[in-house]
Amino acid sequence: MNNSLKRFKAKVLSRPEVKKAYDELADEFAFLDEVLKARAASGLTQAEVADRIGTTQSAIARLESVTPKHSPSIATLQNYAHALGYRVQIRLVKERRPSQRPKRAAGKRS
Repeated sequence: MNNSLKRFKAKVLSRPEVKKAYDELADEFAFLDEVLKARAASGLTQAEVADRIGTTQSAIARLESVTPKHSPSIATLQNYAHALGYRVQIRLVKERRPSQRPKRAAGKRS
C-alpha cells in the first residue's frame, strides 16, 4: 500500500463511525480477498469463469463484489470455486465475544 493510501486510511479510520462500519465489513472483505486471489492464481478472467459455469460475466462481477444486495448460494460458490480448480470450505469460528442478539422464545425457530 502506498504512503498516501496508508495516510488516507489512517485518517478515515480515526473517525469512530467509519471504523465501526469498516470493522463490520471485515468478514466480507476477507472473503472477497480470498475469492479474488483464487481467480488471480487461476489466471482466468471473469468472462472465462462465467463461461465455465454457464453464466454471464456480470454475474461473476456481482459475486466478486461486496454488495449487501447480493448473497450467492453455497451451490453458486461451489461452482465458482470448481471452475477455478478450488473447493469451498465452510467453517464456524467461535467469536471472542458472542453477539448480543435477543433470545428467541422457547420452541420458535427461524
